[in-house]
Amino acid sequence: MTESSHNKVISENRKARHNYFIDDTYEAGMVLTGTEVKSLRGGRANLKDSYAKIKNDEVWVYQIHISPYPWAYFDNHDPLRPRKLLLHKSEIKKLFSKVNEMGQSLIPLRLYFKGGKVKLLIGLARGKKKYDKRHSIRERDERRDQQRAMSDRY
Repeated sequence: MTESSHNKVISENRKARHNYFIDDTYEAGMVLTGTEVKSLRGGRANLKDSYAKIKNDEVWVYQIHISPYPWAYFDNHDPLRPRKLLLHKSEIKKLFSKVNEMGQSLIPLRLYFKGGKVKLLIGLARGKKKYDKRHSIRERDERRDQQRAMSDRY
């Protein structure tokens, strides 16, 4: 996804790319309450350990921590409540078949504002083994060393 000037990133799950191979990504809206949106405008969210599941032809996301809005007088939200994602029915069917048949997971990658609306980028992911993680780290270090060698040259 290209980052444009009107997309304000709220939170990003950086560990997801370390722990998973991301095969495909989908952009989804979220059903939120007013205090959740106000808290998100302040950048108070955490995607760590979050995941999504398909239940009754609907996609739900779990363990996204959106902090309570500090200036709410009453009726503040539960920080870890399950939240419904808004996707097209064809996308949900495609995700359902891939998750059930291929053993993949739905992992939230990025939470951001797009045109005033809160969007969640979810990835269709396969888990990495320990040796895959070590290989990724080694590749990243090699690229960094190459970049340093190129910058020292000029």
